[in-house]
Formats: sequence, structure tokens, C-alpha cells
Amino acid sequence: MKKYYFIFLLTVFLQSMSAESKINFNRDIRPILSDRCFHCHGPDEHDRKKKLRLDLAEGDDGAYRIRKGKPAIKPGDPSASTVWQRIITDDEDDIMPPSDSHKKPLTDKEKNLIKQWISEGAKYDAFWAFEKPVKHPAPNVKGKVHNPIDNFVLKELEAQNKTTKTEADKRTLIRRATFDLTGLPPTREEIKTFLNDKSTDSYEKLIDRLLAKKQYGEHMTKYWLDLVRFADTNGMHHDHYREMTPYRDWVIRSFNKNLKYDDFVRYQIAGDLYEKPTKDQLIASGFNRLHLIIDVGTALPEESYTKNVIDRVTSVGIGFMGLTVQCAVCHDHKFDPVTQKDFFALFAFFNNIDAKPETGGRRGHDFKMGLQPPYIVVEGEKEAKELTSIQAKVKKLDSKKKALEKKKPKKNTPELAELNKLKKEISTLNSKAAQLASKIQYAMVMKERKDIRPSYILKRGVYDQLGEKVERNTPAFLPPLKKKGKVASRMDLAEWLVAQENPLTARVAVNRFWQQLFGVGLVKTSEDFGAQGQVPSHPKLLDYLTVKFVESGWDVKALMKHIVLSKTYKQSSITSPSEFKEDPENRMLSRGSRFRMDSEMIRDQILATSGLLVDSMYGKSVKPPQPPGLWKAVNMPGSYPRTYTPDTGDKIYRRSVYTFWKRGMPPPQMSIFNAPAREDCIARRERTNTPLQALLMFNEAEYLKAARNLAQKTLDQSSLDDSQKIVHIYETITSKVPDAKELAVLNGLIKELYSSYLQNPKLADEMCQGIKLNQKEDKAKLAAWTMVVSSIYNLDIVKTRE
Repeated sequence: MKKYYFIFLLTVFLQSMSAESKINFNRDIRPILSDRCFHCHGPDEHDRKKKLRLDLAEGDDGAYRIRKGKPAIKPGDPSASTVWQRIITDDEDDIMPPSDSHKKPLTDKEKNLIKQWISEGAKYDAFWAFEKPVKHPAPNVKGKVHNPIDNFVLKELEAQNKTTKTEADKRTLIRRATFDLTGLPPTREEIKTFLNDKSTDSYEKLIDRLLAKKQYGEHMTKYWLDLVRFADTNGMHHDHYREMTPYRDWVIRSFNKNLKYDDFVRYQIAGDLYEKPTKDQLIASGFNRLHLIIDVGTALPEESYTKNVIDRVTSVGIGFMGLTVQCAVCHDHKFDPVTQKDFFALFAFFNNIDAKPETGGRRGHDFKMGLQPPYIVVEGEKEAKELTSIQAKVKKLDSKKKALEKKKPKKNTPELAELNKLKKEISTLNSKAAQLASKIQYAMVMKERKDIRPSYILKRGVYDQLGEKVERNTPAFLPPLKKKGKVASRMDLAEWLVAQENPLTARVAVNRFWQQLFGVGLVKTSEDFGAQGQVPSHPKLLDYLTVKFVESGWDVKALMKHIVLSKTYKQSSITSPSEFKEDPENRMLSRGSRFRMDSEMIRDQILATSGLLVDSMYGKSVKPPQPPGLWKAVNMPGSYPRTYTPDTGDKIYRRSVYTFWKRGMPPPQMSIFNAPAREDCIARRERTNTPLQALLMFNEAEYLKAARNLAQKTLDQSSLDDSQKIVHIYETITSKVPDAKELAVLNGLIKELYSSYLQNPKLADEMCQGIKLNQKEDKAKLAAWTMVVSSIYNLDIVKTRE
């Protein structure tokens, strides 16, 4: 029996090895063909060479078709396949890809993969991202697993004779989860509560508390604002102020209320088209108004209009479909089956806005308020009515004033008395109007024209070169659109996006939420699920989560909780150099993820741990203190606001999500740490490590002020000795307790700095500016402790999520 059992195990092992070694077209071959071949032999029929498509097997132009007696690819026989012969030839005139194509030659590894693929039958598979997700059963793995996520991850690791790491310690877990779900560090009290909770569900209770916090919505919104390129200015040319903050507030409320993601999509695409739209639905439709907009008189209106509509379609493509549809503006997409007709069929949905394509000039109420019609009153309807009445009076009085001025009346005539009276009355009314306007909140919204504007394919994407007329529709390679009326509406488009048959919307969203928690998505290229993007590291896991997400009723909080409760998420990030070298981005998920925090998280934790953070929510964007002369280099004459004037008071310490975002000059504290300008839709930020970042952390005046505030608060605790004060500060900032060596180093640093500041009282005076301290010893002490706090703020653990 033992003999037969051994033979059985050996057979199973060899079968599994054989299965693993077989070529997977989507994983192994399609990326090579997409990178080297599809530009000339892909979906774009107008620029296809030799009428050969290498993205398809069958059909008139497919890879299997016989040409001059030979097939481009003959399944099972590389030597009889023209493509293979062109790949291995030494003839520079015949080699593929051609030497003048600006494509890298195929490597030996890539050639071997293609040869093996042809030898195994050259099987083509449908593109994974365009197929409906399937809820795969959790695979069997060794040991007990309570979360299906872990089954999928362990199955991949077991195939490589690997396993996951042990669970991270409780201090690491609470710091990780708190940052990932709220963007802020845990307080010392929260850490203590978690450490002392010995119940078996202590971690789950922690997650529930974090998901219920108002800071959760603020943190989740940050990622969405990148994706939809939210900003406080128009971008381009003068880059004037634009009021879009009600949209940001709506996104925060939506995440906190756990608005179902399908409604989250519907409201933004077509909130204005509900029969009786709520204010929230109208505000959400402002998604369609977030594009860059140019000033009146700068370009031809029709050209500006076309750019605006193209921008809307691009944002829908990246934001909800994960596709670079904008590549089909001028011609059929080179790599994905998106034709130019498909693009302009989508264009037609957004080609009917009842709004001017440019800003309305540089004066008047709308300009000062940063508004371009259509917009609604969100708050202050009574004040808005009164304001409208005053504006009508001012208009009439202004007409009278101009008529009198034309007469050029002299110092003692009745007309001149009358003119001065009108000027005074207009001035009084304008002052009252300004007071009323400050109490009113407006929101720019989407609005359809009554008459449907016809849409055409634009030849080479040029606004005035009209080609074939197109009707509203969705890309032909995806499930068909279902329309309720004679003409498809944006609401039909929204319903199509969230339909169960649509393979993209839920999958793209799940991948981005995973990316927030692990630093990289299951699909690394979260902005591109097309052929030029990367294949999923765990395709079955992505499908499982996608179907589960939809089945839950598109419940975002449930998805986030499911992921963070997994063993995969809770792993320690500690790894060996060899393991790191083998998988630097942790794509196989064999350890906890470790990566540089985003700029907002770094700034907000400094404010939070120092005691300066103001947690008021919503409202106008805030201009925190910045270096003098900011905006000077990017502002043209007539720009509004022209100069950067920092706000004052407590609001300068609000969370970074509320910071004023000028597209021409984003906040330096953010952009230095890789925040985007918000001119384009960004699905993932780059992460760099530059000397400029270290200079910012050590020299930013507000960060030094925060360090001083924490130092002063700690020094006020007279019951603590110096070592206890260091522990207090260290734990407040890092969520950890310093070991004996770290404690000794920090104690020594305090003594050294104290001595230095005693000998250099001017430096101590500068550090303590604005603080009432009479004794030089007190100043030296505060300065020394401030620099120690600043040093701790610059530790790697403070800037790294681990």
C-alpha cells in the first residue's frame, strides 16, 4: 500500500509541476505581444501592417490565417510559423520587432516563452479584464485558514514552497490599521486599550471602531480626490479660483455613511438626472465639472468645449473602467479594442451640458465666488434670495450712474449731487451683498440641454473636423448598453457601469481599495486594466473579492473589513534581504507590506501627535502657512487669487484633505512627497526618496512649531523624569516604546543639545520665539527638547507604513 501511495503522490506532484510549467497566455505571452507587436499588429485596423492581428487567433486578419502558403502562427509547430521565423532571423530587414520601431529586441527568455507557447498549441485566451469575474472557491491549503483571502495567497506561496510570515505584534497592528483606515496614528490611550484587551475579538473590535470614526471618510476621500483631479483652481492659463468644496464634503460624507459604491457611481455620473434629485445627488454630479477649464477669450469656444468633454470621458475611463480610453481620440486604440467610434460614442453622453465652455470673465459675483453656471445653493437659500434682489437693484442703479456719468456733470449741479448719492448707495449695497455671499454655499452641478447636441467622430481628434455621426453607446467589446428611452442617457451609462455583466467597474474599485491597504494593487497598474497594464498577481483572489463586493451590495466598509481581518494583511513586514531582493514589491504577499506614507499622512500625524491638529470637518479649503512668494512664478497678471495669503487661527492646523490646491502650484509639503498636481486623473502615486524630502522634514517651520508644541506639553508634566518624558514622546509619535539603547542615545542627545543652546542663547531665542520664557536655562531646555522631538519625527518609522 505504501508503494502505491507513494506512486500516487508522485503522479499528483508531476501533474502539478506540469500544470505550473505550462504557458498561460494572459500572464506570459500577451504582455510581450502587447509591448512589442500590437502597435503594428493590434486592434487599430487603420494602421495595421500586413493585415495581421496578433491579438486575435481567428478571423480574416487573425494569427492562424494562411498567408502566402504559411500561417503567421501554426499551433504546435514554431518552425512553420512565420512569426517565429521573423523573431529569430538575423536579417535586419526581416527581424521583428523591426530595428526602427523603437522597441527593445526580445530577450532570450521572452523568445523561449513564445516558442514554448507555439509548441504547446499557441492557445489564445480571452483577455482577463474583459471577462465577467467568477467567484472561485477558496483553494485547499495546509493548516487552518479562516479567511478565504489567505487561501488564495497561501496556494500561490505553497506552489513555490513558501509560506506567510507570523502575525505582527499588537503595537504594529494598531498603528498599521489606524493609519490605513483613518490616515492618522493611534493615540497612547488607544494603544493602551488595545494592548489590555485580551479578548479573542480585540482586533476585530478595533477595526469596527476605526471604520466608525469620522476620520475614515476624510482619509478615503484623499485617494478619490487624486482619481477625479479635484482642485481649488481651474488650471491652465490664469488658473483662477474655483469653488468645488461641496463635492469634497459629499465624498467624505459618502464614505462615512458607507454609501453603496454603485450609488456612489450613479450619483456622480448622472445625479442630476434623477426624477427629483436630492441636493447630494446634484452635488455629486459636480464630478462632471472637475475638469480643467480655460478663461474666456483665450481659445476658440468650440475648441475649449471639445477639450472639456474629452476630459470628462477620460475621467470616466480611468476612474470607473480602468481604461486609457483617451488613446482613441485620434485613432483606434493601438493596444485595446477601443475604436475611435467607441470613444466618441462615449463622448456623446457628455456632449450635452448646458454650460459655457470657458470661465465667464474676471469680474462679478460668479468670478469672485469661483463659480461657473450651472450651480445650486447648498446652504443659505434665504440669503441667496436677498442677494439676488440686491444684485438686481445694483444693476438698475449702475445703469443710472453710467447715464449720469455720460453727461459729465460739474461740483454744484443737481446731477452731481445725484451721482454721488448713487455711488454711495451702490457701495452700501455691494458691501451688504458681500456679507450675504459669505454665508451662502454654492455647488457647481451637471445639467443637460433640452435639445440633444449631435456628436461626430472628430478626424484625428480635431474639434472642427467632423466625421461620421455617432449615437450614444458603450464600447462594442463590452456587454451591451440597455437604454430606457429612445436616446440613451447618462443614467443609462451609469446603470451600465454598475451592471453585474460589466467586468470592469467593481474589479477596478476592489483593486484600488486593495492598493490603499497594501501599497500596490493586485493589478499594479491600477489606472490601466488594458493590454498595456500588468496582469493580476492573484487573478482568482481579485475575482473572488470582486464578486463578493457586488454580492454584499457594493459595501465598501465590509470589503475593507474583510481584507484587514485576513492573516495576509496582519503579517509582520520583517523579512530577509534575500526575500526582499526576490520580491521587492511584495507581489506574492509573503509578508506585511512596508512603504512610504503619502504626504498627507506624514503632515497629519505630525499635527496630531503634537496636539495641534484641528478636527473640524467640511467647508472651504484652507491655506496653511507657506514660504513667501509662493504662486509668484506661476501667476499671470489678472489671476485670482493672485498672491498666496495664508489663513490664520486654528484652521491652519486642519487635516491636509482640506488644504487649498492650486493646480499650477500644489502645496509644496504635498508635492515634495509625490502628491500630483491634480491636472490629470491619478489612480496611484509614485513613491520616491529624495534629499529634498529630508530638507522639508527638518526645516519646515510648521513642523518645527509642532515639535516645539509637543516638547512644551511634555516638559509641563513635572511628575515625569527625563527618561519617562522621552518614552512619552517616542510612544506618542511612533506607537512604540524605545529600547534601552535608543533611550540612552536620546538622553545623551538632550544633554548635548542643552549644553549647546546654553552656549548659544541667540539660537535658543530663535527656537523659542513667541514663547514667554525669562530664564536662558528654560529657553535652552525647550530648544533642546524641540530638536529631539524633531529628530524623532525624522525617523524612518514616522514616514513609513509597516
